[in-house]
Amino acid sequence: MVPSGDVNEPTREFPEYPAGRARPPARDDTDLALAAADDRFDDGHQVTDGPPAEPPPPGRSSWVRGLLPALGGIVLALVLVLGLQGAGIWPDWRNPFAKEQTDRSQPPLLTSIRDLSRYVAAEGNFQVVIDLQNDRRYVPEFLLNDRTLFVGAGTVEAYVDFAKISEGAVVESADGKSVEVKLPAPELGKANLDLEKSYVFAEKRGLLNRIGDVFGGDPNRQKEVYQTAEERITAAARDSGLADRARENTRKMLEGLLRSLGYEKITVSYAAP
Repeated sequence: MVPSGDVNEPTREFPEYPAGRARPPARDDTDLALAAADDRFDDGHQVTDGPPAEPPPPGRSSWVRGLLPALGGIVLALVLVLGLQGAGIWPDWRNPFAKEQTDRSQPPLLTSIRDLSRYVAAEGNFQVVIDLQNDRRYVPEFLLNDRTLFVGAGTVEAYVDFAKISEGAVVESADGKSVEVKLPAPELGKANLDLEKSYVFAEKRGLLNRIGDVFGGDPNRQKEVYQTAEERITAAARDSGLADRARENTRKMLEGLLRSLGYEKITVSYAAP
């Protein structure tokens, strides 16, 4: 074809190229190799000479990346709610599993009133360790056994009951300067356990005992332990000289009281216990 002087015409024709995919013409061997590799793509998929490569299996990074936004959202929500709660806008949260105590106790009932004329002259504080075991003969301990190690703390009062002073127990001299008083013997009160200082140190129960507790245990099971502790404390108080201390303290109290009334000689004696 002979070119005219006014119109530029192509000197050769290029092969057809798919629509929408413009490509500059290859000018050397490198461009021809790239163009040939580009022709191996079909509908966005790479065509190779060998078998198609399988995609790599998903690793931990994929689900970790998906979990991080969720955790971030939860933390952000907690911070927002706590901030609103601190500002007084959001109501206080309560633990749904928190321990709640319901008091259904009845009001106290006054059963009696008794007038006392005791002079408590001394008080002893005692502590006792009770090791009480209940088992069955010829039965292994791991089946039937009830052993409790209890530390009991209690007090015992020593007093003189002035209501027991008989007629004629106070004798005054003719000149009014001396007086003789005869009192009943000091007594010991009942041992009172201090529940704040008393506690079960250890407890051992057999298999059948524990099964029995599941189906309905004895609510007064520790009553025997408490009674034993009170008895031991009371016995210890009798041997501790607490009554002698009460006798001496009562004498000093009466001497000071009667001396303030003008008596110069005061004699205090006690009846036989």
